[in-house]
Amino acid sequence: MHPTGYTADEFHRNPLMFYYEVTQACDLVCKHCRASAKETADPGELSTDLAKRLLDQAATFPRRPTVVLTGGDPLKRPDLFELIRHAVGLGLQTALTPSATPLATREAFARAKEAGVQALGISLDGADAATHDAFRGWSGSYQRTLGMLDDARELGLPVQVNTTITRRNFHQIDAMAAALAARGIAMWSVFFLVPVGRGVEEERIAPDEYEVAFEKLWNHSRTQPYAVKTTEAPHYRRWVLQHGGDPLAGPGQRASGEGKRLHRAPLGVGDGKGVMFVSHTGEIYPAGFLPLCCGRFPHDSVVETYQNHPTFRMLRDPDQFKGICGACEYRHVCGGSRARAYAVTGDPLEAEPDCVYVPGSGP
Repeated sequence: MHPTGYTADEFHRNPLMFYYEVTQACDLVCKHCRASAKETADPGELSTDLAKRLLDQAATFPRRPTVVLTGGDPLKRPDLFELIRHAVGLGLQTALTPSATPLATREAFARAKEAGVQALGISLDGADAATHDAFRGWSGSYQRTLGMLDDARELGLPVQVNTTITRRNFHQIDAMAAALAARGIAMWSVFFLVPVGRGVEEERIAPDEYEVAFEKLWNHSRTQPYAVKTTEAPHYRRWVLQHGGDPLAGPGQRASGEGKRLHRAPLGVGDGKGVMFVSHTGEIYPAGFLPLCCGRFPHDSVVETYQNHPTFRMLRDPDQFKGICGACEYRHVCGGSRARAYAVTGDPLEAEPDCVYVPGSGP
C-alpha cells in the first residue's frame, strides 16, 4: 500500500502516506473513534471540486504518496467513486477504509475496484463477536466485518486489517492473528490507542504490556501468511532491532543471522514524518491522531505545509525530542508516538509515555 523505493531521505520532501478524511459522517459509534464521528455530514466538508483540487495538489509532491480515503465512513459521501476515479487518474495509488455498515456491500467494493481502488482497510477489533461488537457500538458488526473480508477476497481486493489494541482485547492478540490467517489478507496493522476523540474513554494497555504485545506480533510476522505492522507504536521497531530482527521483513522472512543485530535500519515513519492528514474541512495535520492544525486547504498548500511548516519540521527532527526519547539511541528509527506524547502531556516533543526502555540498556 505504498510507493516502492521510498527512502528516509525523502521525509522532508514528500509523505509516504496521505490520509484524506473525506467525511466525518458515519453510522457507527466506535469506542476509540478519533473523529468522534456523527451520523450526518458536516456542511463545511470540502465540496467535490475542492476535494478534487486537494487530490490534484497531492499529486504534485516530488514522489506521489499513497492516498487513503478515510472517514468517518467514506461510503457516506455521495461523490466517493468520482473522487476515487479522479485520484487514480492522477497516478495516485488509492486505498479506501469503509466502515462495517450496510453501505459496505459487495457491490460497493466492486464499484470501488472498478474506479481504481487498489486496497481496502477494514477494522477488526476482537477475536469474537462480543468483544468486537462492544467496541464498535452495535450488535452484528463482527459478522458484517467478516462478510466484508470475504467480499474483498472474492473480488481480488487486497485488504489491510486494522486492529486497535486496548485493555478489552489485549489478551486476544494470538487468537486474532490465528483467525486472520484464513482470511487471505495482505497486512495486519495493529494500532495502539491514542487517547483522542472518543478514545479518551478507553483504557490503554500498560507500558510493559506493549513489550508482551511486541513479542507476539514479531512471532506472528514470521509465521503468518500476511505482513504485520504497528501504528502509533514505533517502539515496536526498537523491540525488533533489539531482538535481532528486521522490522521491514515480509511474512515468513527472518533477519540474516538469528539473534544478531540488524545493519539495515527501518525508515522510521512517524507523525508528520512520512505521514500527513487532511480533515473533511481541509485542515492539515501531521497525522489523524495528532490534532495540531498546521494550515487549511485551499488557503494553504499541502505540499508547502508538509515540507516547511515548523511543526512538521520539528516532528522530523528526533534530536529535538525530550526525556528518554531525546536520549534514546533508537530515536531516529523509533522516536516514540508523537501523538500519544501530545495527548498525555500536551507537548508533542515529550517522551513516549508508554515505553519502558531505558536508553543505553539494550543490546
